[in-house]
This record gives sequence, C-alpha cells and structure tokens, in this order.
Amino acid sequence: MEKSIQNIRFLGLDMIDKANSGHPGIVLGAAPVLYSLYQYHLVASATKPEWFNRDRFFLAAGHGSALIYATLHLAGYDIPIEELKRFRQLGSMTPGHPEYGHTPGVEATTGPLGQGVGMAVGSAIAESYLRATFNKNDLKVVDHYTYVLCGDGDLQEGVSMEALSLAGHLNLERLIVLFDSNDIQLDGPTKNAVSENIRMKMESVGFNYELVEDASDVLAVSIAIERAKQTNKPSFIEIKSVIGAGSSKAGTSSVHGAPVGEEETLRMKKLANYPLDPFYVDKDALKDFQNRFGKRGDMAIQTWDFYMSEYEKQYPDQYRQLTNIIEKNIDLDLSDFMKEDPIGHIEATRNTIGKILPKLQEKLPEMIGGSADLTGSTKVKGINGNFTKDDRLGRNINFGVREHAMAAIVNGMTLHNLKAFSGGFFIFSDYMKPAIRIAALMSVPSMFFFTHDSVGVGEDGPTHEPIEQLSMFRTTPNLVTIRPANSNETRYAVRYALESKNKPTVVAMTRQNVTVMHESSYDLFSQGAYVASDVEGFEGIIIATGSEVELAIKAQKNLLEKHGVKVRVVSMPSMEIFLTQPETVRESVLPSKVERRLALEMGSTGLWYRFASNVLGIDTFGVSANLEDVLTHFGFTVENVVNTYLKIRNKA
Repeated sequence: MEKSIQNIRFLGLDMIDKANSGHPGIVLGAAPVLYSLYQYHLVASATKPEWFNRDRFFLAAGHGSALIYATLHLAGYDIPIEELKRFRQLGSMTPGHPEYGHTPGVEATTGPLGQGVGMAVGSAIAESYLRATFNKNDLKVVDHYTYVLCGDGDLQEGVSMEALSLAGHLNLERLIVLFDSNDIQLDGPTKNAVSENIRMKMESVGFNYELVEDASDVLAVSIAIERAKQTNKPSFIEIKSVIGAGSSKAGTSSVHGAPVGEEETLRMKKLANYPLDPFYVDKDALKDFQNRFGKRGDMAIQTWDFYMSEYEKQYPDQYRQLTNIIEKNIDLDLSDFMKEDPIGHIEATRNTIGKILPKLQEKLPEMIGGSADLTGSTKVKGINGNFTKDDRLGRNINFGVREHAMAAIVNGMTLHNLKAFSGGFFIFSDYMKPAIRIAALMSVPSMFFFTHDSVGVGEDGPTHEPIEQLSMFRTTPNLVTIRPANSNETRYAVRYALESKNKPTVVAMTRQNVTVMHESSYDLFSQGAYVASDVEGFEGIIIATGSEVELAIKAQKNLLEKHGVKVRVVSMPSMEIFLTQPETVRESVLPSKVERRLALEMGSTGLWYRFASNVLGIDTFGVSANLEDVLTHFGFTVENVVNTYLKIRNKA
C-alpha cells in the first residue's frame, strides 16, 4: 500500500518537475485519498473505460491533474509513461487540467473551480433517474456511485454550493463528496477568506457528514466512504490533509502551484527510501492496483453482462431503450415528428418549444431537464411530474434560482448519456457561461434553451434585455448558437440540438409573438442561413434573425410596393453553421456581387459586419417601456428599416 501511494506521489512530482509547471500540493496531500478510493471502492475498468455502469469520479480540483494521471497510469489505463513525461506539453494526453475525451479515465473537463461539483451532481441525478426507470427486481442494470474530490476553492465558488444545495434537497444518496481539507489556498490560509462551519453547512442542506482527521490514514478514509455508501443521504467527507505533505514547504500556500524542484524531489525520495530514477514505476504498485481495482472492475463487468443478457430476454422493449441511451442513439425519426406550421401562423417561439418538448420526451426517455424557477415563462419543462427525493421518475427538474449550477448539472447529465436540457431567460445566460464553455470544450451535446431573447422583453427593461449575449456565444468555439425566426425554425433548432453529437447548442427564443412569413425546411435551416423571401432581379439583401425576419419580409414588401426596389431576405438562424458551409452554398445565399446589404438584429452589431456593410442593431443597453415603444425607440419598425435601406441605396 505505502509503495503504491509513494508511486502516485513521486510520479506526480516527476511530471511537474519535468514540465516545470503544475500543482504539487494536492498530489502530495491527497494521494492516499485517491489510493483509498480506487483500491477499495471505485468500480470501473481500465480496459473498458467507457463501460456504462461504472462509478464516476470527478476531479473538481482539476489543478491536481498530475494526481489523477499518475493514479490512472498505475491503475492500468492506456496512458503510457511517455505521456506522463509529456505532462503539460503540446499535443500530450496529459494536459494541464483534465480534459474529457482526451485522456482515458477522465470523466469531465475540470479546472474552473466548482464546475466538477456541479457536473457530479448532474451525474448523480442521471444515475438515480436511470436506476428508477430501468432496474427490475434483482436485475440491477443501472447501479453505481458518483464521487467527486474538491478543495476549499471549489467550495468557495457559488456554483458548488448551488449544486450541493440541490443535491441535498433531492437526497441524491449515491453522491459522495470527498473534501481535501488542508486549510490552505493560493493566497494563504483559508481563514483569511472563510470562517464557516462546513459540517453545519453541509448538514443543513441535507448531507450526511463524515470527518477523517488524517488523509494518510487509508483505512479511516475507506471506512468513511463505506459508511457514506450505507447512508440514505448524499455524503460529504471532510478529509484533513497537509498540502505538500513531506516537502519542505508542507502546509504553506507556496507549494500549491509551483514545482518543488528536482533537488527537493530527490531529497524526499531519499527520505522515503524510494528509487531515485525519475518516472520509476514499481511493479508491486501495478500488481497492487490490478489485484484490487482491476479485478473488482472485471468481476463487476461480468455480473453486469449477465444482468443485461437476462434483461434483454425478460424486458426487450426497455432493453432496447437502455441500449439506445448507452449507445447515444436517438430512436425516433425526427423528420416525421416535427411538422411545419402554415404561412400566417402566429406564436411566440417560447410557446412553440413548450409544445415540442413534451411530445419529444414522450418518445425519448433520455430527455430530462427543467428551468431555473421559470417554467411558467420559458415553457421549458420536463414531463411526468417533478424529479424529487420521493419520485425519481419525474423528468422535470426544479433547479430553483440556480442558473450557475443548472448549466453544470446539465453537462453532468449529458456526460451520463442523457439528452439533458435547461431553460432560462437569455439575459441570465451570463450566469451560465462558464459551464456552457466547458460543454463546448468537452464536445458534449448539452442543450441550453433560452427565452426573452431581446429588447422585445419590453417593460422589464435593460436588466432583463440581452444585448451582447448572442455575440458572446457566437464567438465561443465549438458551440452552436441558434436564434429561430418562428415556430418552424424553432422545431428545426430543437431537432438540430437533439441530433448533435459533439457540440452543445444554445437556442434563443422570443417572448413576443412572431408570424410564419415564409416557407422553409430543415435542410435549408441546417445551412445556417437560407433565402427566406426572394424576388427576381434583386439589387440588395436584408439579413435577419429571430423576430427580425418577419420585420425584414414586411420591409421587403414595402420597398417593392411603394418604391419599386427589389431586395432578397435571408434568414440566418446560425452564423456559426453558415460559416462552415461550402463556398457554393454561401455564395448561393449571399452572392458576393450583391454588395448592398443590410443586417437586422436587436443586439450587438459587431459580428454582422462580416456579412453586411450596414447593420441596424443595438450597441447600448435596453430601455423599459411597452414593446411597441421599445421597438420604435431602437428603430425596429418597417418604416425605419425601409428608410435605412433607401439611404444605403442613395449613397451608392
């Protein structure tokens, strides 16, 4: 045991020293905790890291990446020693903070503190829902735990306490939080920043609390985890450790994020009677992990395979549903499911999604989600009642006013193969941006549905009127942002989000009614932009998104009828999708020879100059007034659009 723990520690130090970059404090302090978890409790497989019924472990304290890489290497995961030597180097499997899909055994991209805690809560919700949905008597086809290791920094971030508050409320008894409690953070002792009673805090939100007074006492850590597994509440285990244990700077903030150096590492190795060669791997440590972690995982997979074969025989329909979830296969022809509304149909797009989601969920058991105390306004809601501590089959999650955590929880559920979604006002996407960015970085298809997408909110005023948010998300790599023009484009947007395999989707919808003014199709929509209304011999183009597409078509008709001016109207629901299209597609929609272009959108203008030299947008904050007065104030009227285009024409 001691050899294995020392091997974790010194592999971690060697990695950090070679890179001359990293965080040795948690490696030295928490190595016994990781050893106890992996050797005595965690059920997973190094040879089948994607096995569905594995326990999930989230390293919320993602700066401790060297700790998890060293542990995973010894546990037999396909992380060669050469990759440990390339820690924090370009193109390595061992980046500075853990990245999902990049390193086997890493369950989530972590590092921004608190996000791992939120994702772990999402994972625990997913496990609980799937267990209640699919398990039958003694056929436990979904049966696992979610663990998360966090530090003081994680718990100081608001997202963590939002998530843990919800976890306690929902009584997620398969969630176990391991708190590496060393009383030190980057700027010094934690007492400089906090003086709370963590036990009282966690018990007050519904957690079982355990205290381990010495992280190096592997048996005590293991017993605490076992007790946590036996309780009917989520558990919070505070484990007192010494940051940088064994180093000359132990117990100080200076060992948090700077290498101890090769000289100090050699001193520690000599003191521990440990081989001095860098990146030494003890054969006994490998055997130790294989005999415990490896064999436990192998036996669990054999048992699960037997359960699944019996399940298939006895419950073929549910077996098919579960298999589709495991394989991330949507068992529904979405092209037949979403029928278009006719020209003239009037409906706020938030109402459209309120109609779509229940119908989809009836067919897709993997769909689950809810809104941040806003279902009455967003219409974004799960079916079958509320997911509660007494009803794990309800698919509406009452997130409460916890937008920070909501997005992270959705990511955790998505990582657990569910088609998870959230709902909120678009302005409060600011609270969710860190988790949405993490979803994009992980390439997972989380779905973020927003309503109240513009100054069309009206009387609520500038605090509730998004201006720069569309630009913020449009410039986020690997994220698709969609602003549908009407009920039909909203259907297409939801379909696009559901069919996405490796990108999250943000959909921004209206509070106010919009009219279906043009014919469309999913194939056209999937280009990101298409010709919504055309005239032969057009001299200019008006490009618009969302509710402004209706305005553009009305202006087009006015220009033709009153001024004899012919313009094409283009709906551009997604800039990002359009920019990925072949040049032939982009040219067919926006011919380069037609230079007279006007873009319309009730938001920041900056990005639009890529498509048009003239933009009618909003580069100030909003105002509080009724809808018509707001639109008139900012110039989003047929008359002003027509006059704006005519001025452009006269300048040419």
